Amino acid sequence: MFDFRLKVFYTVAKRESFTKAAKDLLISQPAVSKHIREIELHYQTKLFIRDGINIRLTESGELLYRYAEEIFSIYRNLAFDIHALNAKMHGNLKIGASTTVSQYVLPPLLAEFRNKVNDIHLDVFSDNSAIIEQSLLNRSIDVGIVEGCSKNPQIKYIDFIDDEIVLVCRPENPSYRAGLIDPKNLLNYSFLLREVGSGTLDVIERNLKTLGISLNNLRNEMNFSSTESIKMYLKHSDSFAFLSIHAILKELKYNELVVMDIEGLDIRRKFTIIQRQGQESALTELFIRFVNSYNLKL
Repeated sequence: MFDFRLKVFYTVAKRESFTKAAKDLLISQPAVSKHIREIELHYQTKLFIRDGINIRLTESGELLYRYAEEIFSIYRNLAFDIHALNAKMHGNLKIGASTTVSQYVLPPLLAEFRNKVNDIHLDVFSDNSAIIEQSLLNRSIDVGIVEGCSKNPQIKYIDFIDDEIVLVCRPENPSYRAGLIDPKNLLNYSFLLREVGSGTLDVIERNLKTLGISLNNLRNEMNFSSTESIKMYLKHSDSFAFLSIHAILKELKYNELVVMDIEGLDIRRKFTIIQRQGQESALTELFIRFVNSYNLKL
């Protein structure tokens, strides 16, 4: 079926890897290559340029990728709108989100969801990932989106979108320089860190350990519970911080903050939808269905 081949192409293009696409799609890598060849034969064009282990889209590939996004968006909207129409939902939905998600990812998503199901009232609660998970188990919220890496057996975790955590400072920082820096340099910097219980802090700690660096080895200048506070402080100091790339897009655009790359350190994670194990309300399931359909836009 051509739709599946298109999905294979789209996944390869998005993941920039035949191997990762095969893993996501639960098929073999030769099967992925076969589907791509069949599309290339159908359109009599090359879709990817292969440079060793790296791949990139050709001009034809870029065109097909844009159309694939539109096609899959139509499919997702169709499925959601029919489901919402049949369900004719109304009521209240309590949503919890970790700090980074609630500030930088959730607002446009909720606006679009509200436009589609305007009879639903939404209550949004924001805190760190640990508290959001506990609120879900306490039934203070119906569904959540978190940034941590815990695996509570009472909670069902559903991958939402990718995130990258990067080392950030102001461009005037005397220690700033372009290019890769030695991880040992981190011990010479002064850091602003998130509070205990933060999903971001957990991920940073786990990844630093791969370099033989403990979080306790870093010079901790101050702890914040707000990413916005960290960004504002960074703009007026020579400190450093590890922040989500989603949180600093505007600052990077206007050169208010800059990223420093660390040799051997690539901190990537998933934002995750969480719900209680077992059957949930139809309204909760509707929201999760919408979030899953929305994530390819981010």
